[in-house]
Amino acid sequence: MKPATSRRNFLKSAGTALSLASVTPHLLAADDKPASSARKRPNLKAIMWGTIGVKGSVMEKMKAVKAAGFDAVEMASHLDQAEVLKARDEAGLAIISVCGEKHWSKPLSHPDAAVREEGFAGLQQTLRDAKAYGATSILLVPGVVNKDVTFAECWQRSIEQIRRAIPLAKELGVIISIENVWNNFITTEDKAVKYLDEIDSPWVQWHFDTGNIIRYGDPIEWVKTLGKRITRVHIKEYSRDRAMKTGDVWAGFKSPLLEGANNWPGIMKALDEIGYTGPLITEQGGSLEDLSKALDRIIAA
Repeated sequence: MKPATSRRNFLKSAGTALSLASVTPHLLAADDKPASSARKRPNLKAIMWGTIGVKGSVMEKMKAVKAAGFDAVEMASHLDQAEVLKARDEAGLAIISVCGEKHWSKPLSHPDAAVREEGFAGLQQTLRDAKAYGATSILLVPGVVNKDVTFAECWQRSIEQIRRAIPLAKELGVIISIENVWNNFITTEDKAVKYLDEIDSPWVQWHFDTGNIIRYGDPIEWVKTLGKRITRVHIKEYSRDRAMKTGDVWAGFKSPLLEGANNWPGIMKALDEIGYTGPLITEQGGSLEDLSKALDRIIAA
């Protein structure tokens, strides 16, 4: 059965509210504006938890992120909630998304139903973590195509499991955002739209990664095509030249921000045109200070 509220109407009425609601309620008054009033755009500066190049406790990492000039983090799931909440509050950061911990190891597309069930349980926990942290979106890798799983099987199995999670997502007020990754699955913007349309729920949208798509297409066209379906954006660089010179496609990700193939002024203009004011989340190696400064330049592009 289709939800009473269509995706289009849901996004039209709630898109801006969802962007702001991703900030924890007690921080909303302070963090619904960027740390620097001089910023050209209102997007919160965030960083993906798994790419924070600082050793230490959750508290130490949170404080280092804040000191570098970030507003928020995209948290990992399956951590100690009490520890995370204490560190979030003391550091004065918002948690604007939660990345699932099980979606690669226990993909929703796995041929073994028992493994798919483990992946589904991981998806549920990620949703619950997001609710606890005040985030309104989670990052989900929907499945993996490989020698054991065809494209059609990945499509069917992942949609089946995601649909099972929609009632919980709706209950918690947390959107499931599908990320474009190197999983041999969805590599064109048209297929991304078709995938979301088949699921047909306002509680399932897109987590767009700028770097991951360079190998397959144009980030600007993806932004224009997905439009209001984009709920979160990963800011990541990729260098075609580096990949070609080394003969290693993965080496392209070693390019620092602003030194790869992304047309940042064009990407930011496209995001402006679709009305995206949500967080910009770095998923990139490098010092926190350098990443923060590069993100400032991207926001001002």
